[in-house]
Amino acid sequence: MKKILLPLAIIVGAVLLSSIMFKLKPAPAVLESPETSVAVKTLVLEKTATQLSIQSQGTVLPRTRSALISEVSGAVLEVSSQFVVGGVFQAGDLLMQLDPTDYQVALQRAQARLISMNAQLSFERARSAQAEKEWAMTGRPATEAPLLALRKPYLAEAQANVLQAEAEVKQAQQKLDKTSIRAPYAGMVAEKSADIGQFVTLGSKLGEIFAIDYAEVRLPLTKRDLSMMDAQAFASNRARPSVTLSATVGDTEMQWNAQLVRSEGVVDQRNRSQYLVAQIVDPYNIKQNSEKTGLLMGSFVRATIAGKKLDKVFA
Repeated sequence: MKKILLPLAIIVGAVLLSSIMFKLKPAPAVLESPETSVAVKTLVLEKTATQLSIQSQGTVLPRTRSALISEVSGAVLEVSSQFVVGGVFQAGDLLMQLDPTDYQVALQRAQARLISMNAQLSFERARSAQAEKEWAMTGRPATEAPLLALRKPYLAEAQANVLQAEAEVKQAQQKLDKTSIRAPYAGMVAEKSADIGQFVTLGSKLGEIFAIDYAEVRLPLTKRDLSMMDAQAFASNRARPSVTLSATVGDTEMQWNAQLVRSEGVVDQRNRSQYLVAQIVDPYNIKQNSEKTGLLMGSFVRATIAGKKLDKVFA
């Protein structure tokens, strides 16, 4: 019994002792809680007018890019100093001169044949007039005269020969003119494929040029971007929104002004975007003679497009 009662007594005593110690422990000190308010700044909002802006990006491309193809054959006799990669030229400038000798000879032959055909026409007109006089001497009306008697078929043939000779002269002159390769518009040389002393044939590529009076940037816009633009943006020239293009040149952030000129009118199936085209006037600053850095073709630019104007809104 001692072995059973002794452990029980120890357990009971421990429980009583812990209960007495819990009741006799001092109460914890009560501390005051700190202030929980936060300092803030307030602003009274007022309705105002603002304009939305849309962000996009694209690559600067020339409005016109052309490959110079020779329409005649011949040796290159002369090459303009502007006909180098990066060279600037004006519309009508002579870029390259091919050997015109063969075409000058062909033109002279055509002109000689035209002179001969004109002489033959004059001869047939005289013979036709003489034939009409001879028929009038018979006392019969001219309406009864056979065509051969009045030599009208011969006269028509002479007139046709003159027209053919004139066409041959015109064709020969055109071929002679094509030996002078002239710029179709003001632009810049992108590629040079022929040089002085080289013989080029019909269809040979002489180079590649592009126009510099305008440059264009295709700007992709999502449906959300388009919702921020005025629905009448392309209704008239006055309503077309302006565009600010920006790019980093060296260590400097440069900006250029552009204008939206058209929408391509289709949705790209790959990204579900619509493309608007922005146009930059005189991107190389050639007409303005400005020291401002030009916008080079092929540059990647960021675009900020002016969107809707909102009235009585909170910014």
